Amino acid sequence: MKKEYCGLFGVYGHKEAARMTYFGLYALQHRGQESAGIVTWDGETIREQKGMGLVADVFNERHLSKELKGDIAMGHIRYSTTGASLIRNAQPFLVRHGDLRLAVAHNGNLVNTYELRTELEQNGSIFQTTMDTEVFAHLIIKYLHETDTIEAAIAKACSRVRGAYSMLIMANDKLIALKDPNGVRPLGLGRVGDRYVFATETCAFDLIEAEYLRPLEPGEIVTIHKNKLTSLRFNDTEPKRQCIFELIYFARPDSNIFGDVVYERRKAMGVMLAKEAPVDADFVMPFPDSGNYAAVGYSQESGLPLELAMICNHYVGRTFIQPSQDMRDFSVRVKLNPVKSMVKGKRIIIIEDSIVRGTTIRARVRKLRELGARELHLRVSCPAIKFPCFYGIDFSSKGELIAANHSVEDIARFMGLDSLHYLTIPGLLDSVTDDDAWCLACFDGNYPIPLSDKMGKDCLEANPGIIKEFC
Repeated sequence: MKKEYCGLFGVYGHKEAARMTYFGLYALQHRGQESAGIVTWDGETIREQKGMGLVADVFNERHLSKELKGDIAMGHIRYSTTGASLIRNAQPFLVRHGDLRLAVAHNGNLVNTYELRTELEQNGSIFQTTMDTEVFAHLIIKYLHETDTIEAAIAKACSRVRGAYSMLIMANDKLIALKDPNGVRPLGLGRVGDRYVFATETCAFDLIEAEYLRPLEPGEIVTIHKNKLTSLRFNDTEPKRQCIFELIYFARPDSNIFGDVVYERRKAMGVMLAKEAPVDADFVMPFPDSGNYAAVGYSQESGLPLELAMICNHYVGRTFIQPSQDMRDFSVRVKLNPVKSMVKGKRIIIIEDSIVRGTTIRARVRKLRELGARELHLRVSCPAIKFPCFYGIDFSSKGELIAANHSVEDIARFMGLDSLHYLTIPGLLDSVTDDDAWCLACFDGNYPIPLSDKMGKDCLEANPGIIKEFC
């Protein structure tokens, strides 16, 4: 089963490379809380430290100052997209082949893993993990024997894989970054002093006071070697299809991804919501933290006051990316607490960024009703999610998506709402800077990267009894 995707950080030629990578991963912690890993090149070999849990729990001062030596480093934080939640599936993934020491870190999900893995195994490859990242590593080694450079081998491997991927690769003293031909996953290039850095989101650059230079282009391979940057395009014929859910939910609001400032886009989504679905109410209230920025836009456009009537416990993990339903339900109970005096007798517009399964929001709405809310109107700053994502997000079957199986009216009734409105797809596209560059598959079912025959059939089946089951 797919889960949430991951975060990448890399730095070249810095005397504190491991420490810089630690801080970069720390800034990206919201993208994955399952495992973390850092590898460094010390001039002769790759050193590594990986572990399960949060960045601050996996690494200590000894690792950063003594064990992870070298001025080239890259790191990965993970929430599994493919592969079980085990230490052997933690990344970066290491390979030794002759004189080559190779480390691969991957953010995304390949859709033809099964076919490629079967082919490689039939030709003698032996796999250590269940990750699609290892498939990519095997392909690179395979094509090294047919090409002159590591970059050419990577390009040939890219021609075989399908899916969403941004990657960092350490090949001895080279640090290489690449992005899939559709540009689904974010990855940016920066500079700290005269040294280059890569990160999934620019909030990682901010923490280490690095200058953000640009996003990688779809189908681009960027190599840093002896502190010189070279770039090549292995595929520039595919349409750009960036994951719009990054702007809606995943990325930190202070990040710039795909050339967009996340905070501004979420606020614009709230403005469009207010235009599409106004309602007379006493105030606008987000379900924090994900609904905060769209709520600002809704409040400013509607002229209604913005109140923070739900207080968030920031020491509880994000409910959407917890690894089991039991943990999700527990987080619902402990994560948010209403300000009781503000709720009783009030007509409230609630802003949320998305509805996936519906159980979390239902529990929160029930609590507001128990406290005496007079009216509750939910406005969602993205369209209804009706189709599973095969490119790395934590909704991998149609049966678990409430909007795939029930009407807006049924969902509102199930949740105990007076009204419910999802932002329309045209409204969403009006809220971003480039209206023809996005993957919208989870909303409209148009998958930009063809799926393999081994995936999608069962996952695309609906489950009409989902509300009855939840009740």
